[in-house]
Amino acid sequence: MSDLVRILDGNSFVVTDRRGDFSASPTFPTGLFSWDTRFLSKWRLTINGRSLYSLSLDDLQYYQARFFLAPASATHDFDSTMSIIRQQTINDEFEDQLTIISHGDEPVDLVVRLDVASDFADIFEIRHQTKKKGGYTSRIENGSLFLGYQREDFHREVMISCDLGSEIDPGNCRSEVDLDGLTATGRLEPKKMWVLKLRAAMLGPGRRTVRASLGGTPRRRPSLAEDLELWFDNAPRLETDHESLAGTYRRSIADLAALRYTPLVSAGLSVPAAGLPWFMTIFGRDSIITSFQALPFAPQLAAATIYTLSIPQGSRLDDFRDEEPGKVLHEFRYGESAAFEEQPHTPYYGSADATPLYVVLMDEYERWTGDAAMVHRFEREARAALDWIDTYGDAMGNGYIWYQRRSAPRGLQNQCWKDSDDGICYRDGRLPGFPRATCELQGYAYDAKIRGARLAREFWGDPAYAERLEREAADLKQRFNRDFWIERHGYYALALDTNGDQVDALASNIGHLLWSGIVDESRADQVARHLMSPELFSGWGVRTLATDQARYNPIGYHIGTVWPFDNSLIAWGLRRYGFDRESARIAIAVIEAAGYFAGRLPEAFGGYERDLTRYPVEYPTACSPQAWSAGATLLLLRAMLGLEPVGDQLVSRPSLPDGFDRLVLRNVPGRWGRKDVSA
Repeated sequence: MSDLVRILDGNSFVVTDRRGDFSASPTFPTGLFSWDTRFLSKWRLTINGRSLYSLSLDDLQYYQARFFLAPASATHDFDSTMSIIRQQTINDEFEDQLTIISHGDEPVDLVVRLDVASDFADIFEIRHQTKKKGGYTSRIENGSLFLGYQREDFHREVMISCDLGSEIDPGNCRSEVDLDGLTATGRLEPKKMWVLKLRAAMLGPGRRTVRASLGGTPRRRPSLAEDLELWFDNAPRLETDHESLAGTYRRSIADLAALRYTPLVSAGLSVPAAGLPWFMTIFGRDSIITSFQALPFAPQLAAATIYTLSIPQGSRLDDFRDEEPGKVLHEFRYGESAAFEEQPHTPYYGSADATPLYVVLMDEYERWTGDAAMVHRFEREARAALDWIDTYGDAMGNGYIWYQRRSAPRGLQNQCWKDSDDGICYRDGRLPGFPRATCELQGYAYDAKIRGARLAREFWGDPAYAERLEREAADLKQRFNRDFWIERHGYYALALDTNGDQVDALASNIGHLLWSGIVDESRADQVARHLMSPELFSGWGVRTLATDQARYNPIGYHIGTVWPFDNSLIAWGLRRYGFDRESARIAIAVIEAAGYFAGRLPEAFGGYERDLTRYPVEYPTACSPQAWSAGATLLLLRAMLGLEPVGDQLVSRPSLPDGFDRLVLRNVPGRWGRKDVSA
């Protein structure tokens, strides 16, 4: 949806058209949102009864957009005597500042009208088109319009007000509020300007902020401009002659700043939210992988993610939430449907990968930063996660991680990263039964055990536990290479079905196996060749499913699209096994694709052959910005530079794609302090 404008600030966001207006869409969540609720579903501006025409747009700051408008139609003889600069900012509340500029020689009487409405839709209601069960209110109080919604003790309210400003003669202007919006009138003198501000404050019960009403502590709110400048100053500085990479890198760093989300349980720390518009909340898997990708650039995200995911770690058996002791959450929601347990996201634990990945991130974080205190502080949680792998994760008792939802019908059927209903399939298109054991889950478990052994030996003072984990990892690797390898095809099965038979589709998941290290060295070459084959590699990246599989669809969510995050893990895995040229080829393909999206890699894009389309095709409902897509750029940079922490040193082994003459990354943070890396 490239014609939409997105402005966000962690827990709140607004999606508008290119004029700054919005009205509720049945297919895409336009409007003003905070904490999983749409507080405004209509915000439409007219001047003297006329809609505005968009001349230009500046949305370079994630928390602010500026629209350059005129009250005229686009014609060959376009000659407006007035223009409008509309600046929208979101920072706990939504502000819409209008600067109306006169270019004529005569005074002009203005009627500025803002039509507003709110459906207070839950984000899940928009996706599933369900109806509200509470009641609406509207009233005018002290010159402001209050729109509200209440269902038992769930209460949300938005307050809309207008500041007429001091630039216009107060005797010539006034504002009036009605139940459908507000109207400001005034006389604008020749060559003068009128600045007025329209505001919307999002409130919970007792007219407190939503955060306060949910029991959260207030956030420290520095100037967003200063905060963004500091964020960029702390990130490594990239020097390159490759324009697409330079622009994509800057956009990725900015998007990670924009997606910093402060959960109620995080003690004020900010973690990566998964993506706008559907997933502006903490996601176990997405937050972990994004933090992993960003370690050489923003290691504080990993620290916050480890801390935040440790607090609500599973402690009991709860079928409704798919909760199990030691399990790391999948998703946490605060909207109406969650409050009334119409869906289980308070929190929901329906992912089988977040738990081993939690241990992977903890180890990688310590390797980069030397923060042993974090490893000691969350030893119990890391051990609980490792225990989950061998107990509740091993639902079939054969040493593999399996998943099967217990929270029906609201829970996820597929609890791996390809969590759409048809994401796991056989070559002939059939869908396997449950439980399922996808291949990458076993790779994550192997990696978690290897890393857990290092933590146990070096930090927890438990060499016996370390040796046990290493034995289990070696046994898992041997069994996996026996049970998942499809000899006739020369690649690993996508999964095992409930009978232990191989789910034989060729999919991008095999690249995650290289990242985890579970692939036998003798088979790595065949895996790499499949990943770079025409069936999987589109020219823009590795597809989620090969073209010769029955369910392949170039715009199928997990059955043929290209996912940037997926490709970043594959590229890093290829480097791990020494396939440097193949890794570089993926890196340049994804970076070149980013250029067609103004540097902002979406969640996914079409898997069409590059020679066919000549440009990457948008996936219609992809999240953008999306955290692990922004992080993909960073991990691809790490892969190209071959960055690895070794002891207290940062080691680099560059392998650049064709067309790169120079690549320098300055002030890479880590346990070594700051270090420059060049290729």
